Order: sequence, then structure tokens, then C-alpha cells
Amino acid sequence: MTENDSRTARMIATVGGLGDLLPAPGTTAGSLPAAILWWGVCQAATTNTTRIIVTAVALVIVAGVGIWASEAESRRRDTHDPRSVVIDEVAGQWLTYLVAIPFLPLLAGVPLAIFTAAGFLLFRFFDVVKPWPVRELEKFPGGIGIIADDLAAGYMAAFVLIVGWKVLG
Repeated sequence: MTENDSRTARMIATVGGLGDLLPAPGTTAGSLPAAILWWGVCQAATTNTTRIIVTAVALVIVAGVGIWASEAESRRRDTHDPRSVVIDEVAGQWLTYLVAIPFLPLLAGVPLAIFTAAGFLLFRFFDVVKPWPVRELEKFPGGIGIIADDLAAGYMAAFVLIVGWKVLG
């Protein structure tokens, strides 16, 4: 890998270096900026169809490039899943919203900010606790393992978010 590729991988894996700079990288540098960015995009993209398309495209790009970047950064740091690699949190956070977006009409009067915050908190819960099978997915090799567990946590968070809104709504 060239020096330029290595630098690019590091910038992607650490979300512009935030994973190296901030305390509690998973929350502060990965999930929170992802949630805020998603909320901001949803302010402009006011239909669920547009939100689904934008979130899906962004997620595919982030997950695909994130696998490469997190694997390269993992090799560079000589550890399986460095704390500073937070692109996986971005992918998992956005999957939470992507899966739950079709259920936004269930919110009837609940502000998008509340929905976004609930998705953020649920994703962080599942990402930290790592219930089965989330922890098992971490064992996959390289960047796939780094990204896969966060995607599973995101899916679980979305499921609980959907069920919770349906029960409360």
C-alpha cells in the first residue's frame, strides 16, 4: 500500500481523524456525528422515499469503503479493531435509520430529532453490549469483522426502535 493510500485509509477509518482526537471514539467520533448528519439530511430530504435512497446510497459507500479502510488501518496499527477506527459506527448508525425509515409515519407528531436521538441511543446500547450474534461477527477477518458487528447492532437497534414506536404509538 502506498503512503497516500495509507493516509486515505486512515482518514476514512477514523472519520477525518476524529477517532484519534476525541475521547470515547465510538460515540463521540462515530455515532454522534453520523446521527447529526443523518438528521440534517432528513431536514432537507422531507419524503421517506428520498430519505431511504440517500441513506441507502451513503450506507453502501461508507460500508464498502469502510471495510477497506478499517482493514488497512487495523493492519497499520497491528490490532484487530483499533478504538480509533470509527467508520464502522457510522455504518451501523445509518443502518439503524435505514431500516426504521419506512416506519417513520408511525411517529405521528414525534419530532424527527426525538426519533434520531432514540435511534442513536439504541444503536450505542447494542454496539456496547454486543448481544449474540453481534459479538460473533467481530470474529470475521479484517475489515469485514470490524464493520459487520456494527451493522448487526444497527439492525437490532432498528428493530427495537420500530417495535418501541409501534407499542408507544
